[in-house]
Amino acid sequence: MNPALAAAAILTILLAAAHSYLGERYILIRLFRRGDLPKLFVGTRFTQDTLRLAWHITSVAALGFAALLGILALPGAVEPRRLGSVIGATFVVSGLVALIGSRGRHLSWIVFFSIAALTFWVYR
Repeated sequence: MNPALAAAAILTILLAAAHSYLGERYILIRLFRRGDLPKLFVGTRFTQDTLRLAWHITSVAALGFAALLGILALPGAVEPRRLGSVIGATFVVSGLVALIGSRGRHLSWIVFFSIAALTFWVYR
């Protein structure tokens, strides 16, 4: 095992957790209390949902990178199929965050699921 890459993976996981938790607690909640958020499409709720899902998808991407770093840390574990599975899973989770977080109104989930499907198809 490569200890530097394993440490990088662990730090990336911690970064993702801190980003989601601290961002939600200290930035998003305070931002949403303001009365001057722009009204996108159906109102400020859509704006809030879009900001929240964009914030947390950054953490999902970081977790995907952490998984890739973890694979790279293991000797002999680097196989295109394994890397493709992590990338596909990262896009599935991103799609779920977008679908659930926006209650289906932010259509990015369609693109995330399409990317996941294409990636899984190539590396099946």
